[in-house]
Amino acid sequence: MGSRAKRLNLGRLFVGTVLLSLGCLAVLPAANDRAWQLGVLVAEGGHWAVPVCLLLLLPSWWRSWVGTGGVIAAGLGTLLLLTPVVRAIGVGRELPTVLETRFGPLGSLAPVVDPRPSPLVVRDLFGGLSSPEVGLEEHLYAEPGGEQLRLDLYRPLSARAPLPGVVTIHGGSWQSGSRRDFPAFNRYLAARGYLVAAVSYRLAPRFPFPAARDDVAAAISFLKRNAGPLGLDADRLALVGRSAGAQLALVTAYTLRDPAIKGVVSFYGPIALRWGYANPAKLSIIDSSAVLDAYLGGSPDTHGPQYDAASPLSHVGHATPPTLLINGLRDELVSPFHAEFLSDRLLRARVPHLYLQLPWAVHGCDYLLRGPCGQVTTYAVERFLAAVL
Repeated sequence: MGSRAKRLNLGRLFVGTVLLSLGCLAVLPAANDRAWQLGVLVAEGGHWAVPVCLLLLLPSWWRSWVGTGGVIAAGLGTLLLLTPVVRAIGVGRELPTVLETRFGPLGSLAPVVDPRPSPLVVRDLFGGLSSPEVGLEEHLYAEPGGEQLRLDLYRPLSARAPLPGVVTIHGGSWQSGSRRDFPAFNRYLAARGYLVAAVSYRLAPRFPFPAARDDVAAAISFLKRNAGPLGLDADRLALVGRSAGAQLALVTAYTLRDPAIKGVVSFYGPIALRWGYANPAKLSIIDSSAVLDAYLGGSPDTHGPQYDAASPLSHVGHATPPTLLINGLRDELVSPFHAEFLSDRLLRARVPHLYLQLPWAVHGCDYLLRGPCGQVTTYAVERFLAAVL
């Protein structure tokens, strides 16, 4: 065997080993925060391994055990990397019917741009989700204690006002993050006829609960007061939050009891806060007990009323707005039990809701809008908003 063939087979073995290692990240628990972050990219972008694997199937790979081993490892890795796509197809098969059953017939979908045709579109895994340009404005909405709080307003360029509003609330353990996280999602919704307000809020530990909740409520008040000049339909609002922002979206929507808030979406939100303190996440990924200490001022033993007031579980009632809960079953930062607890409470209160479980998904799985989680959740949110607004 020539030196060129040897190098080629060693290259196959190396690439195959890398693909197999990445495939394991797509299905095995993360050991630490870096493995979790890499796992998000792997689970949501691992389908790109398919063309790499096909390139390895060049002539003569079977003539050496090294080349054969590399191709076999690459094949196994690719199969593991494709499991999110396969499982997303399974979830998506029933999703349209389930959404309509839970929230009723859809309203007017996508007045500006065609809506997602199905929960998962294979070509979009590689090409991405396209949206036309939207307008972007910045507004100062409140100054509590001299702290300037701003929101970014995304608006469609060709839709006719007044428009239903969607308030998006970023995550970051209540201590970090930015209203400019997930801009592609905000642009996507704006292009489909919504006025999307991405809000900033005061952060812990300097500003513990209820400061952030009060800020979200102040942002809603600002939008409603200025509905006319902003082109907003002040009677049709929905809240969407991710992680810590999901807790804020839920507790704000549930405590304001504002009939204008027609629905709320929680992406992997911490909900059962006492339970979360007693059952912390893996310490090598996040010190979740310390996060709750900073946000609520201490432990449940010393600050029990704050834990109860901040938990959406405490505020469920017959007037609670329809709720869409989204959680990955492989989430190691915020256990899917949080969504399960709230789903049970909403069921007992007969509140229209859906707990969308994503078997392959980890925390932050929708970071890549084109990925399996990004596509399925965008489809679900789009249909949910069309039904409730």
